[in-house]
Amino acid sequence: MQANFSVEDSVSNLWDKLDGWLDAVILKLPNFIMAILVMLLFYFIARGIRKLLKRTILKKIGQVSIQEIIAKVVFVIILLVGFFIALGVLDLDKVLTSILAGAGVVGLAIGLALQGTLSNTFGGLILSFMPQLKINDFITADGISGFVTEITLRNIILRKPDNNMVVIPNSKFIDGSFTNYSLNERNRIFVNCGVGYESDLQMVEDLTVKIIGENFEQDDDEQVEFFFTEFGESSINFMVRFWTDCINVKQEHAARHKAIKLIKSHFDEKDINIPFPIRTLDFGKNNLTIHTEKQ
Repeated sequence: MQANFSVEDSVSNLWDKLDGWLDAVILKLPNFIMAILVMLLFYFIARGIRKLLKRTILKKIGQVSIQEIIAKVVFVIILLVGFFIALGVLDLDKVLTSILAGAGVVGLAIGLALQGTLSNTFGGLILSFMPQLKINDFITADGISGFVTEITLRNIILRKPDNNMVVIPNSKFIDGSFTNYSLNERNRIFVNCGVGYESDLQMVEDLTVKIIGENFEQDDDEQVEFFFTEFGESSINFMVRFWTDCINVKQEHAARHKAIKLIKSHFDEKDINIPFPIRTLDFGKNNLTIHTEKQ
């Protein structure tokens, strides 16, 4: 009889609890609805402000990656403000304090577990605000050349000249070095060649400087430079260097291609020999003979 009484009391207490919770839910229902409306309102406000920023203020920033990061940060901040206001509407201020305290501990644990990911994230922030690197720049990094197509919080994406895409983690990119061909519109091109030992070297120099200067315009502080570099095995070698508009490797190859054709055609007109390596084989000193056996 005592056991039956205890079970009945427990069931009665449970129903009382459930009834109390149901009353609390009914009483808080307007608050729940208001909190949901607040979150929806701030979500649409965040979206609207993000679009407005992209159309107006962020257009003045040349870096597309910086535009995206600023827009995302503003979007998240507005959502967090709406979340905190929603908790206030639900009278959950103490819960908010507990969430913030717990977030610190969880954040520390996540930070230790995702050191590599966080390294890439901070690397992405650094790259986004780096003036020496922009979208569509042509760069060479870690032996890979290509156009910068995207800078994210995790990696940088290059489009190679063969149209293949290369993904480089930000942390690896930050730790290494890279060459940006697009920082300067004018770059110096080097062309190496050689002439025969019988050539008039002064005429070779004057002719080369003349044809390069006529076909590649040099600015006031630029000039065509010519240097004989060495006595080669079959030629006297020289180097000519000059400035031209060049912001990627393709334009560099095109300028060198044009210069080589010009030098060759003008040297042919003046009968200036561009020798190729010559090897002489003297079989007489080795006394080579061929023996055949008769069967």
